Amino acid sequence: MFDHFTAATQDVDGAPVHYVRGGTGPALLLLHGHPQTHVIWHKVAGELARHFTVIAADLRGYGDSGKPPGLPDHANYSKRAMGQEQLRLMELLGFDSFALMGHDRGGRVAYRMALDHPERIRRLVVLDIAPTLAMYEQTTRQFATSYYHWFFLIRPAPFPELLINGNPDSYLEHTIGGRSAGLAPFTPEAYAEYRRCLRDPATIHGICEDYRASAGIDLDHERADLASGRRISCQMLALWGAQGVVGQCFDPLAEWRKLASKVKGRALPCGHYIPEENPAALLAEVLPFLLDTTESQP
Repeated sequence: MFDHFTAATQDVDGAPVHYVRGGTGPALLLLHGHPQTHVIWHKVAGELARHFTVIAADLRGYGDSGKPPGLPDHANYSKRAMGQEQLRLMELLGFDSFALMGHDRGGRVAYRMALDHPERIRRLVVLDIAPTLAMYEQTTRQFATSYYHWFFLIRPAPFPELLINGNPDSYLEHTIGGRSAGLAPFTPEAYAEYRRCLRDPATIHGICEDYRASAGIDLDHERADLASGRRISCQMLALWGAQGVVGQCFDPLAEWRKLASKVKGRALPCGHYIPEENPAALLAEVLPFLLDTTESQP
C-alpha cells in the first residue's frame, strides 16, 4: 500500500514506535485515528511524498507501536504523553521541526503537540475533529448517539475490553462501517490491516486508555490552556466532513478559534474518514497550505 516507502520500528525511550517513511524534502508527520493505524494515509502518502519526507506513524496503543498497561490516572495515554513520544520519534529520525497532520485521535495528539511545543510544529492540519473539551461540554443526544464509543470506552477496565475482545471483528465493522460512507472507502488490504491489529487484546486496552485519558487528564490540560491564554500559534488548517457528525453537531471553526490564533478551514464533501473517502479533495486543500511558506494571518 505504500510504494517506495520503507517500514521500520524505532525504539523511543524504551518503547517501540512503528512507522513508514518515504519521499524527500521538509518533514511531514501523519497521525491516524481510532480504530485504525498509519495505513489510513495510503491513498495520499505517495503524492505527499513528492513534496515532503513523509513519516506516517502508529500512535501508542495502536498498530504495531507499543501498548503499555494504562496508569491509574491514564497519564501515559494522555495526548501530551502520546505527542511527546511522536516528537521524540521525529528527533531520533533527525527532524527538529516539521509539519503535522492528524485525523481523529491523531488530530487530538497533533493539536496537543502544537500547544506544548510551538517551536517544533511548522504547520498543523486536523481532520474531522473539534477540541476535545468543547465536544464533551457540548454533548447532545445526537452526538452521544453517534459517538457512543466516547462514553463506552471510558468505562473502567476491564469492562469495555472484555466486550470488544469477545468479537473485535464486529466492533471494527460496526465502528468504521457505521458512518455515512459505510465500508466502501476501505480497500481490502487496509481493512485487513485494521482487523489484524484490533484482534490484539493489547490494542483494545490501548484504545480504551486513549479515550479514558481524553475524558480526564486531557480535559485538565485543555482547561489549563484556556485559563492561561495559551494558544496554538502556528498556521492551522481544520477540515471536516460535510456528512460527518462533527460538522453537524458543532461549529468546528468557531471552536478552533478559541484555541488557535491563525486557523482557517472548511467542510469537505465526504464523511469522517477523509483520507480514505475523498483523498483528492484532501490533497487539494492540504498541499497548497503545507507548501505555503508565508506566515500571514488567514
